[in-house]
Amino acid sequence: MMRALWRNPTEPGYGFSPMTRFIFITGGVVSSLGKGLMAAALAALLQARGYKVRIRKFDPYLNVDPGTMSPYQHGEVYVTDDGAETDLDLGHYERFTGVASRQSDNITSGRVYQDIITKERRGDFLGATVQVIPHVTDAIKHFARAETEGLDFVLCEIGGTVGDIESLPFLEAIRQLSADVGRANAVYIHCTLVPYLAAAGELKTKPTQHSVAELRGIGIQPHVLVCRSEHPLPDSDRAKIALFCNVAKEAVIAALDAPSIYDVPLQYHAEGLDDQVLAAFGIHDAPAPNLARWTGISAALHNPEGEVTIGVVGKYTGMKDAYKSLTEALVHGGIANRVKVNIRWLDAEEFENDDIAARLEPMHGILVPGGFGERGSEGKIASVRFARERDVPFFGICLGMQMACIEAARNQAGVAAAGTTEFGPTAEPVVGMITEWMSAAGLQTRSEGGDLGGTMRLGAYEARLAGNSVAAAHYGASTISERHRHRYEVNVHYRDRLEASGLLFTGMSPDGLLPEIVERPDHSWFVGVQFHPELKSKPFDPHPLFKGFIAAAMRQSRLV
Repeated sequence: MMRALWRNPTEPGYGFSPMTRFIFITGGVVSSLGKGLMAAALAALLQARGYKVRIRKFDPYLNVDPGTMSPYQHGEVYVTDDGAETDLDLGHYERFTGVASRQSDNITSGRVYQDIITKERRGDFLGATVQVIPHVTDAIKHFARAETEGLDFVLCEIGGTVGDIESLPFLEAIRQLSADVGRANAVYIHCTLVPYLAAAGELKTKPTQHSVAELRGIGIQPHVLVCRSEHPLPDSDRAKIALFCNVAKEAVIAALDAPSIYDVPLQYHAEGLDDQVLAAFGIHDAPAPNLARWTGISAALHNPEGEVTIGVVGKYTGMKDAYKSLTEALVHGGIANRVKVNIRWLDAEEFENDDIAARLEPMHGILVPGGFGERGSEGKIASVRFARERDVPFFGICLGMQMACIEAARNQAGVAAAGTTEFGPTAEPVVGMITEWMSAAGLQTRSEGGDLGGTMRLGAYEARLAGNSVAAAHYGASTISERHRHRYEVNVHYRDRLEASGLLFTGMSPDGLLPEIVERPDHSWFVGVQFHPELKSKPFDPHPLFKGFIAAAMRQSRLV
């Protein structure tokens, strides 16, 4: 039976704030316009003016959450402290604002319908006909307004593209919300594409006009238009869009590609996005934003004092969004050390046949990330062995740590048949599935045959660090909290044999049963972690392990 990850927002404990203003963000013409990044940048700009913000994502697909979706379909699954598997845009939200996302910040059509159907079967509707309006739209509205006490702005991003049939209930809900909270407290931003036709030598505004017309037909008049384009938006085109779309010309915001995503807040401020949004709310006396954080990050990115090359040996290297938080955490490590980080994506499957040395020798650091399934596992194990034997800085995350333990067991501890039960029966289960563990909420239990969405150790868990460990030195603490997403654990019964081989268990769960961190003290930098540190890294607060890993790569490259 699937765990309930989403509380019904109509239940007690969900406070609505009458003072909170709402910003609704929609997209048109095509997908992948960067609505999530725009929402994150706008939230950061509002924060820079002293406002308290929160960002939410409405996903129209029928999956209950993205947890069981292929990374090739949906990219990375982002995990919150409270154990929600969410859209990758929530990673952008946290990285730009520092506000920890919660289960209540991401909802899908699947979760809405699941909750409504459960209540209908239970008889909660007292025999009424259950319909999209008002039952589905009411549930969406309750979600948007839940837990908004003390917030100045809530930004709500609607997934998909205007015109998609599956997003209609969400668009109707945000249309209704404007009346519910008062029209002065709701602003709509619409992101569109202004394509450039090389044959004609000009930008075309007609797709934007049609997209806005579609939105207005639903009953939503956008206040601000964000126009993505590969070429600067001439003043004449800006005026044309404003005329046909019934917005002020100053509220037509050009959005060109930026050198880095961390330049986007500065770029949008220069275009006047935050000013126009505040003006739409009737706020004309807001304090000027303090942009020192973002100018500092931009300066560090564009003025590196060297560069390092990190080889990421993974399974989903054909889909970079599958490792979005990992990519950004490596960039953050570079910012902390003022170096450029070049990432080389290496398909672990190819390492089972290719000359691994030729591929890995140019690397200043090797990282084996998390993942699921057997494909490419032997290539990952071979990469661990290369890093260990050649004394190349190594960072293993989740499955990467498990592969490091199997490598040590096979090649150093004399456990030749070492394996993981994730890939099938094994005589030496160095890694295996556990069915119960302790959390802050008490004993957690799972069944091996349970739903895929309900069998993992998810969310934040504490770990206790050995005082003389590399990890403790980087964290500057003896107890840490990190986010997890996995079904299998390193078997603590192999600890003595692995430690005798030189792989030390330097981080453990508070009850001492679950290995969280392994290290090699005789190595230049060799750390494996069962959790996902990349999920908590930010450009203005790089994760200490990524900061340490990049510093080790700098020593490897002889930059320091």
